[in-house]
Amino acid sequence: MTGPAPRSLRVHLTDYPVTRALRERRVASPGLRFEYSDHRFIFDAFRPMLESQCYDVCEMAIVTVLQAREHGSPLALLPFSVNARFQHGALVFAPDHGPQHPEALAEKRIGVRSYAQTTVTWLRGILERDHGLDPRAAEWVTVEDAHVRAYRDPPWCRRAPEGATLLDMLLSGAVDVAVLPPKQAKDPRLRPVFADPQAAAADWFARTGIKPMNHMVVVPQRLCDEAPEVVREVFALLAASKAAAAAEGPDMTPIGVEANRTSLAAIIDHALRSGVLSRPVTVDELFDDLTRTLGA
Repeated sequence: MTGPAPRSLRVHLTDYPVTRALRERRVASPGLRFEYSDHRFIFDAFRPMLESQCYDVCEMAIVTVLQAREHGSPLALLPFSVNARFQHGALVFAPDHGPQHPEALAEKRIGVRSYAQTTVTWLRGILERDHGLDPRAAEWVTVEDAHVRAYRDPPWCRRAPEGATLLDMLLSGAVDVAVLPPKQAKDPRLRPVFADPQAAAADWFARTGIKPMNHMVVVPQRLCDEAPEVVREVFALLAASKAAAAAEGPDMTPIGVEANRTSLAAIIDHALRSGVLSRPVTVDELFDDLTRTLGA
């Protein structure tokens, strides 16, 4: 006699060290079956998840999560980060158009994919807190909107011409600096604005203790309300998958509210101060009676 069929969950989790064992089914549950999305780009799933909760488990950029909460999307945040990285190396310039320094970016043109992008929000906070850059003192040149449709860029942003890319604008001198993804930032024609990004990041981490999460995991609020045992099992699977990953250096993806409190408080502060959020929120307000117990 066979038992009940496993419950199928629609899942958008890409391949990271902490999710690999789960995706490769080395970590599994007899009661759950994960059906993974096939999006070409990670962020292609964000807007559908925001607007229709089309996944039962979904990674999402933390700033998008914060904006989604502010604008009423019924998502529940799990205290589990799937990836985090120090962002200092993402801010680059083209030396053919002259040097750039983190202390001298006021009135400069800063090219970004989106003003509300998580990497950009971390860097704005670093530039403001450590180098005195008021976000309103620079011109932020964007190539796309935030994932949350209701959000509107602040007046110190302008949209790049249709079809323009950040790399092309940087190389042509149409922007002075830009925030690029890791592979593009290593283009040999570019240089980092932070002369030694690794040293700058190490110093920042030593002073702040912040582990700059990029994507965390969300589920529809209805899943928490209707099937809390499923949410607990999903979290247990995520934790087991992370435990199976090879650990090198500091743990950049800690589990649980308390382990993530300092970093979450920092990204909330950066988002609020730069106009990405319109009103304050505390770390505790991001979680409910179920999710705040996960990983505790």
